[in-house]
Amino acid sequence: MKLKKKDRQDKLLQVIEENPFITDEELAKLFQVSIQTIRLDRLGKNIPEARERIKKVASQTLTASVKSLQIDEVIGEILDISMNETGLSLLEIENEHVFSRNQIARGHHLFAQANSLCVAVIDAPIVVTKRANVQYIQPVFLGQRVIAKAQVKMLDHEKDHSIIEVKSSVGSEIVFLGEFEMVKHIGTERKNRNYV
Repeated sequence: MKLKKKDRQDKLLQVIEENPFITDEELAKLFQVSIQTIRLDRLGKNIPEARERIKKVASQTLTASVKSLQIDEVIGEILDISMNETGLSLLEIENEHVFSRNQIARGHHLFAQANSLCVAVIDAPIVVTKRANVQYIQPVFLGQRVIAKAQVKMLDHEKDHSIIEVKSSVGSEIVFLGEFEMVKHIGTERKNRNYV
């Protein structure tokens, strides 16, 4: 049964507060109304579109926590981060990310999303990638949203390196897996180490 406009708008506000990254398309399906109705409801409640909500959360997260990257250096949008533990980012696949003939995302964008999330999650001013082992599980297409989840599996303070596992998904389907060995520096001096 469809909700009346006021009830729908109140419920819309509640749903967006619980999940600020939900899209208008997902909301339209949830409320069984058109996307245009959702947009009008958002405007009526002064709720920005998903992209603006994501940018706001990403900016707050990066400013508060991340030492190794500036916001414009991150590939995708960081949604959540717990330093030296976990991270979550979103990459919306747009025209510049895909091959024109088949609309499939170029692999280096998925790698870059995962790699920059690994850099961001380590609590140090300088973090570089020493090694990466990645698998592309299935293609990602134009318009899809890739959620990358990073989990620090090992953190060695003596050797200043860590192992981070990344799983990237579109909906419930895993599309990319990676294991990254990251090296951090406490200071800015260069050390004689092997890394990329």
